[in-house]
Amino acid sequence: MTGGALRFPFVLLATMLVGMNVFTLIRGDIVAKAEWLYGARTAACMLKALLTDGTFAMLMYRLMQASQRYRLVPLAMVFNKLNAFFGRCIIGRGASFGQAFVLIHSYGVVINSAVCGGDYIYIEHLVTIGAERGQSPQLGSHVFIGAGAKIIGPVRLGDHTRIGANAVVIHDVPDHCTAVGIPARNLPPDEPTHRVGA
Repeated sequence: MTGGALRFPFVLLATMLVGMNVFTLIRGDIVAKAEWLYGARTAACMLKALLTDGTFAMLMYRLMQASQRYRLVPLAMVFNKLNAFFGRCIIGRGASFGQAFVLIHSYGVVINSAVCGGDYIYIEHLVTIGAERGQSPQLGSHVFIGAGAKIIGPVRLGDHTRIGANAVVIHDVPDHCTAVGIPARNLPPDEPTHRVGA
């Protein structure tokens, strides 16, 4: 194989990353994580966020997402497997999230390929967002999902929602509500949310 042929995949990857603004998405994810963890977006806080658990999985997800959109399936599969092995996190190749996708901890996170989410999604460890009979959850924007939560089937999480630790969500969660319990029940916006695990 010639040197030109060897360089081609790397040139294609670089072009893809620039064209998709992947670096902007990655920076936005890290800024959002720094603000969540440390309450600031200073260089020091961003560096700490970059080195915390879960950030590797976030990076692999963005690279996988970009590869998938460019139909570079073998490359997407490589990033998927790297995420599973090193990030201890399984995110389907078709899963789609907007800006500020934050894995606070990535261990044990499983997200189905057909899941779609908006912006500012914050996920703790051991969370499952899975399909039931081929139908997957849809997430709005500004959503927090606590440790161990399970969101299963054709449910929708509205904007500005919170899912408590270990909750099992099988019904829609309206905007500005918190879901707690097994099966989860929705707390209206005016009820206290101190019961939500994080």
